[in-house]
Amino acid sequence: MNNSANTQREIITVSDLNRRARTLLENEFRQVWVEGEISNLVKPASGHWYFTLKDDKAQVRCAMFTNRNRSLRITVKNGMHVIVRAKASLYEGRGDYQLIAENMIDAGEGKLQRQFEELKLKLGNEGLFDETHKRPPPSLPTHIGVITSPSGAAIRDILTVLKRRFPGIPVSVIPALVQGKDAAAEIVEGIKLANRTLSSDNPIAALIVGRGGGSLEDLWPFNEEAVARAIFASNIPIISAVGHEIDFTIADFVADMRAPTPSAAAELLSPDHQHWQAALFKARLTLSENLHRRLQQAKQQLDHISKRLRHPGQQLQEQTQRLDDMEARLKTAITNRLKLQRAHLATQTANMENCQPEHQIARLNMSNQQLSQRLQRAMQQHLSGLHQRLKSNGLALHTLSPLQTLGRGYAIIKDEQQRIIHSSKQLQVGDKISAQLGQGKIQCAVETIEENSDGV
Repeated sequence: MNNSANTQREIITVSDLNRRARTLLENEFRQVWVEGEISNLVKPASGHWYFTLKDDKAQVRCAMFTNRNRSLRITVKNGMHVIVRAKASLYEGRGDYQLIAENMIDAGEGKLQRQFEELKLKLGNEGLFDETHKRPPPSLPTHIGVITSPSGAAIRDILTVLKRRFPGIPVSVIPALVQGKDAAAEIVEGIKLANRTLSSDNPIAALIVGRGGGSLEDLWPFNEEAVARAIFASNIPIISAVGHEIDFTIADFVADMRAPTPSAAAELLSPDHQHWQAALFKARLTLSENLHRRLQQAKQQLDHISKRLRHPGQQLQEQTQRLDDMEARLKTAITNRLKLQRAHLATQTANMENCQPEHQIARLNMSNQQLSQRLQRAMQQHLSGLHQRLKSNGLALHTLSPLQTLGRGYAIIKDEQQRIIHSSKQLQVGDKISAQLGQGKIQCAVETIEENSDGV
């Protein structure tokens, strides 16, 4: 019985068991966020970290390999309360259940990070991050506003860059707290104050809102919903310059432009005065060359016009000569016109004489005589032609006449119904027939009927 039962069971090795358990764990818990306290932290020379994550009721072994822990921005130590993003696994060699950590954040920052993601999703769905709402800052702003702490390093960096690149641009610093619970309200009020300058004689054309780097908690005022909506509602283009290049805040997504640092924001807004000076010098040189060329062209035109100017006396002589030529041409034209009119008048007179009634009657009588003679000749010719045609047709008709045939000794035989007899088969003995001769007609009776050898 025992041997039979053993043969029906699946027997696996410990290695197979641990491998299957590891597969089940990794497939079921591909990514989990686990909160707890770090203890038993070990950092060997390999760079990997091994530690225990525990709470007041349980604990779990954890490993974080060097390719993951080197990018952390926090200092990890025993007793630290953290949130770990990991996947569940099993160390097959010892059969130990463990977590493979991929990221780690301070538990306090973890709550802020969740709030950040929730607000980012909400405002993104409302369209506050859409590129269609973003306005490019002016290439040469006439007035720059800066909302930041007046005592921080950010304002010094901004002013230094603006003074170096284009010192002629006026700058207004709107002081505001950039850290702490009251900072968001002061930033919002600073944005509103900048927008009120739009109705003044010297409006702010572009606005920098920012501060230097820090932790997520330090930068949190720029993740407040009130600040995001104030940036979105601003009629002045806003450049967000919060923290360092790797820091991102909600203000960065809503602003018209993001600068990685406050200094970079000043670089973006201020043109290089040396470049502008070079462009101005080039424009001045071009203008001078154009003016010189225009003056030369004007001088040449003046010389040309001066050469074309003549003394008024010479012009009067030319005008007098032209007047004499025109007078001679006018006389010739009048003479020729008179000749044409006389010739036309003579033609009209001859036409009028030809149109008198006695002349017309004489022409019509002559025409009538000519037409009458032509008609008589035509009638005679037509009658002569008809006579010839009649004579010719009579001869042709006489030639084709049956009487002509009968005159040569032939006869036309008809039966009593006056049908012409063509064959002896049409008659019987005793039938009465008539014969039409060339002269006269006779009545006969059939006595005998003979047929030719060909059946006729």
